[in-house]
Amino acid sequence: MARLIVIIPLVLLLAWKVLGWWAKTKSARVAQLQGEAQSRVTEERAALERKLSTEHGLVPREDLVVVTTPEVPGLDAALAAATAGDWHPAADLLAAAAGDHALRTRLVGPLGENAAEDDAWLRAWRAERPDDADAAVVTVEALVQLAWNIRSSRRASEVSREQFQAFHRVLGEAEEAAKDAERLAADGDPLPFYVQQPVAMGLSWENSRYVALWSELTARDPLHFAGHQRALQYWCAKWHGSHELMHAFADAAVAGAPVGSLLTVVKLQAWDEQFRGAEDRNAAYRSPEVLASVEAAEADLAAAEADPATAGAVAPRILSLHGWLAQFHTRAGRGAEAIRHFRALGPHVTGPWTDYDDPVHVFQLDRVIAAARSGGGGS
Repeated sequence: MARLIVIIPLVLLLAWKVLGWWAKTKSARVAQLQGEAQSRVTEERAALERKLSTEHGLVPREDLVVVTTPEVPGLDAALAAATAGDWHPAADLLAAAAGDHALRTRLVGPLGENAAEDDAWLRAWRAERPDDADAAVVTVEALVQLAWNIRSSRRASEVSREQFQAFHRVLGEAEEAAKDAERLAADGDPLPFYVQQPVAMGLSWENSRYVALWSELTARDPLHFAGHQRALQYWCAKWHGSHELMHAFADAAVAGAPVGSLLTVVKLQAWDEQFRGAEDRNAAYRSPEVLASVEAAEADLAAAEADPATAGAVAPRILSLHGWLAQFHTRAGRGAEAIRHFRALGPHVTGPWTDYDDPVHVFQLDRVIAAARSGGGGS
């Protein structure tokens, strides 16, 4: 009995060590197999990435450039001057763009963003020229940007009560400032109404009130491109609409725009908004309704590119629509069609990829998928 008392623990200890050795060996083998599998996947992806340039004429990954906003001559210098406290270059830039709604829209966003960080230059501008309409509209944009900076881009459940209170307070200030911007604006200027769209979203305006704002904007510029982008967000389900209202808005926008306006992108964005989180997104992108929207966008893009009178002015929009079509074709399994648009994009990583945390990674992944599904190179 005494021997058993000694032997049994020794046997159990030995068995435990054997089991431990077997488990470590097994884990090491599993890790080795996983590493080998991952290496094969990495090698295969690298091979596909090499084929992107050699067989499909696409720009190598290391040469890709993320494009968030189109370049505007003089804007960087105006922003640098504003940061240093000089508002005159910003004022001159906006004044020189009078009547060009698209250009003025591209200017007011960055200027407002700069003032949201430090508005000393904007306050100096308002003090010296209290009736300057451009300064008034930049003020609204700056308050909007400040409000959304306070709220952050987190989910509502992750935003504190204090943040929401400050968010709504600053948007209220923007709403008041917009009255001044409307009063001072030149006839036909849509900007005072465009800059209020995020106010309507953040302060939960009733649909009827938003429709009135939208009517004011489109009465001055029926095809205001950035305004349509913001309106789509207002009408989507996560804000103050629904899938049905969002698509109704997109359909009306496309129906009311001439071919070549590039507003067909709004319908593609509506589909993309609807399909986020869908269990089988690829199947959704292959539906007849979506493919019909893709074909309409293809015709819209072809008309815009064929018109030398406008192609230069809308070049950033042309690039963006190439991007949306590339992604839609990729998700629908139409690799050859996607590759054609990726080739047109060249080194530019545009929307829809700019919405991702790592735009280049997702862009490259979509190019690899498109190449794998293209059925051959150079198509």
